[in-house]
Amino acid sequence: MRELPAFVAVSEGKIVGFISYTELNEKDVLIVALGVLPEYQGSGVGKALLSALEKRARESLKDRLLVSTSNDDLPALVFYQLMGFQIFEVVQNAIADKHGAIFLGVGNIPIRDEIRLQKIITKP
Repeated sequence: MRELPAFVAVSEGKIVGFISYTELNEKDVLIVALGVLPEYQGSGVGKALLSALEKRARESLKDRLLVSTSNDDLPALVFYQLMGFQIFEVVQNAIADKHGAIFLGVGNIPIRDEIRLQKIITKP
């Protein structure tokens, strides 16, 4: 992940968040990871990082931002949908198959499925 392009949020000289991404093809940008320190969550850092990436994608004439999360990650699902993403695919058992087991996640929800979301990039 260190080799991927990223945007970084800094407050008082300290990194408080980041978003890393990759260009999948001519049309799509995939968000690989988005992280914000807990004490900065809810302060707009994640939104600012995502907005910066969307601006970069628009300038690069991309059509979509893509991201995936696990079925238990309710905070991520809420965040991305509030930011204009829509679920376009659910890959059943993708995570369970990848890890060879089912683990318990947020709220003790069994982690099984990969939920894929997309945001269509509006052109200027």
